[in-house]
Amino acid sequence: MQPSVSLISDIGLVAAALSALTFFPQVVHTWQTRSANGLSGPMLAVGASSMVLWLVYGAYEHNTPILFGNGINLFFTLLLVFFKHYFRQLGEPEKPLPAPK
Repeated sequence: MQPSVSLISDIGLVAAALSALTFFPQVVHTWQTRSANGLSGPMLAVGASSMVLWLVYGAYEHNTPILFGNGINLFFTLLLVFFKHYFRQLGEPEKPLPAPK
């Protein structure tokens, strides 16, 4: 018995949504502590490059889950890049502040 196209598409959307949320906790933590010292610039650059390439591929294939997941992850990654530069300009503390509870 073959799974329906709709079921496979739904699985792809759930996977994309979960993937899209992977950077969200880091964005919240970075904002709360006002520090991006622990973030690797090269990792962010490679990750963003990967997501851009996935977006190109997803657009070519008209693949909504790929576009959705990578679009949101690219947004969060670029937000982390912004925080890294912004907090450095503000003179972020050498040790991050503890996150509020």
